[in-house]
Parts: sequence; structure tokens; C-alpha cells
Amino acid sequence: MTGIEREILGSLEELDRAVKSLRTANPKPDLQVLFGRLERLIDQLAPGTDPNLLHYLHKKSYEKARLFLQGRDQENARGGCRHD
Repeated sequence: MTGIEREILGSLEELDRAVKSLRTANPKPDLQVLFGRLERLIDQLAPGTDPNLLHYLHKKSYEKARLFLQGRDQENARGGCRHD
């Protein structure tokens, strides 16, 4: 895993925690900040990045991208997502 991929994973894990806390958090987490950070990191990925990871990130399938980066891609459901 590259340094950028590690940073993306950290941001995806932070986003996951923030989303799960939305009902009870006060103040509410600023998800736009997290989305902006993710977009900046995604723009820094190398051209040879795994196509599955790129697909998940470009389609904003952040949970699938998180599972992929955690080595749990087998948990991602197959068939529900079209590769364009």
C-alpha cells in the first residue's frame, strides 16, 4: 500500500466513524471537509493504481474502497456495480 493509499484509508475510516456518529454527535461532523480531503488525495493517486480501487473511489463507493484497502475486497458484493 502506498503512502497516499494509507492516507485515503485513514480518511475513509474517519468518514465511516463520522457518518456513524451523525445521530448523536453534537456538534455534527463536517462531512464536506472529509469529502474534500478525499478528493485531493484521490487526485494524487499514481497512474498504476489498482483499477478496482480507482473504480470504487471515482464512483464514490467509499465503503467498498475502505474494504478494498483493508484487504477485505471479498466482502464487496459483486454484480451490483457496473464498470463503465
